[in-house]
Amino acid sequence: MKRIVLLLFVLETTFNLFGQSTPVVSGPMLGPVELRDALIWLEVSPSVRTVSLQYRKTGTGVYKTKAYRGPLGNEFNPIQIQVGGLDLNTEYEYRFNLDGKPSAASGKFRTKDLWQWRKPAPDFSFLTGSCAYVNEPAFDRPGRPYGGDSTIFETMAREQAVFMLWTGDTWYTREVDYYSKWGLWYRAHHDRAVPVLQPFLKAMPHWASWDDHDYGPNDIGSNYILKEESRKVFMHYFCNPSYGENNQGIYTMNSWGDVDIFLLDDRWWRSADQLPDSIHGRPNPDKIVIGSQQMNWLKNSLVYSQATFKIIVLGSQVLNPVSAFDKFLDFPVEYQELMDFLMQHKIDGVLFLSGDRHHSEIIRVERPGAYPLYDITVSPLTSGTHRFAPNEQNNPYRVLGVDQKQNYGRFTISGPRHERVMKVELLGVKGDLLADWQVHEKELKFQK
Repeated sequence: MKRIVLLLFVLETTFNLFGQSTPVVSGPMLGPVELRDALIWLEVSPSVRTVSLQYRKTGTGVYKTKAYRGPLGNEFNPIQIQVGGLDLNTEYEYRFNLDGKPSAASGKFRTKDLWQWRKPAPDFSFLTGSCAYVNEPAFDRPGRPYGGDSTIFETMAREQAVFMLWTGDTWYTREVDYYSKWGLWYRAHHDRAVPVLQPFLKAMPHWASWDDHDYGPNDIGSNYILKEESRKVFMHYFCNPSYGENNQGIYTMNSWGDVDIFLLDDRWWRSADQLPDSIHGRPNPDKIVIGSQQMNWLKNSLVYSQATFKIIVLGSQVLNPVSAFDKFLDFPVEYQELMDFLMQHKIDGVLFLSGDRHHSEIIRVERPGAYPLYDITVSPLTSGTHRFAPNEQNNPYRVLGVDQKQNYGRFTISGPRHERVMKVELLGVKGDLLADWQVHEKELKFQK
């Protein structure tokens, strides 16, 4: 029966890609699933007039119904429905009704357990990755298709992970999209609807940050004239807990177990990469990447956090001194401000997570008087792969590296209190282990 439902759903989505009018365009996708509430995403066709979500504890007989009250009938119709009043650590099943009729858009989710003050932090795994290119030959650049083997999403859908963390370039705008509001909506709509992605979207909750390609043109920053529209698209196609402050940026945070994850926005305030890093031998204060508003939020969030591991996510690499490509280190005033803050306030447990590079690696940078910092880069999911350039071939800061292979990351946090370990595995298209590394919480602490 499950195979029949999945086949019907894939057929619905496939027909939509070829221009047919079908109720479900893409999804469902799980957004944040918390202790007592859950957010579920779906995109429906312009012909749909009413949407409702039915949900119940798995195996029980009575569904509750939550009606969608937002706009419908537009060319692009991504919607989000939140349900609350749920029980702790309980599996629920759900289904969408469209125009009063059951659809194949259905799935399950489990609420979080209330472990704080009651039991040890849970052991868990989450997935991460960046750079997902979906081929569309009519608008792709000539030559070999840039998008690779998309069955990596089938592999990821089978993982027993508690969430997926997208670290940028989740879709790729291209020349026909860059300066078109319609084009920005179309790109997210088109790439989200590919059939191979659908089982993964509902397999686990999804959170995301962005980088240049799902923000706008390559390497662009604050000068992008459609950045407000791009932010609207991102907010409609991902269900993050929040999106910046004061209608600025898309940064946010989330927590799972004893891990806090800070997703930064490296585009909204970003100065042009071509501005000089220094002027007359002094760091250029006008070259910024995350801006004062976001920096202040990050500082306060890090000081407030009691998490064992504090993962700071940025679309571009942070630490790699050898890279010739865009990185936080190229914005020396803000970079040094953050590094000084981490030292001054002795923030334990900090690691960086990034994407962008089309290869995966872990960079380690020593700090006199403090524990070393690590920048974990995971890329690409389906985009073209990258060979380590000569200047990076023997990077002395690299702990491990994987190039010329599509891959995703699996992070596993486990162990008793005060003995927690984070294990990072880089996995290939079929889930084959390419490389692994781990760090103990004690290795990420200041000496008392």
